[in-house]
Amino acid sequence: MIHHIILRVIAHATEDISRVHTALDFFLSGAGIREESKLVEEIQAEGHHGNPITILSVQLKKKADCLGFAHFVREKFSDEDVARLREEMPERLDDNQVFHLRFDKQAAYLQQVKLTNSSDAITAKVKIETYPKNREKAGAIVEELFG
Repeated sequence: MIHHIILRVIAHATEDISRVHTALDFFLSGAGIREESKLVEEIQAEGHHGNPITILSVQLKKKADCLGFAHFVREKFSDEDVARLREEMPERLDDNQVFHLRFDKQAAYLQQVKLTNSSDAITAKVKIETYPKNREKAGAIVEELFG
């Protein structure tokens, strides 16, 4: 099924970091993830143009947390996002069996799950495990979970 999920978001210097935390926490709380699994790492970095940014990331390793996230996201998707995701699934699953999602950061702050192509997003990297490694089986798992 799912080996782990990494959620990551960038808080720009012009943003209120507490709002970015709220947007990220929407996914964690909505998925029923308990406090001890919500260890959000904050990294201070420099953006492309030398601007200060804060990178927030969290890795979900427990099976229940990963499934909770997948079910929460699937339940909250609009019909349009489900259709879009089904169409784009092959491109979103890379050769390492990582399924890539981008969620609208502003929508998440407003308690909504919405796909986006924007770089200013909450990214989710869902690592799918199959033994032996098999892209077709991984694709079937992704479709079962998110499609």
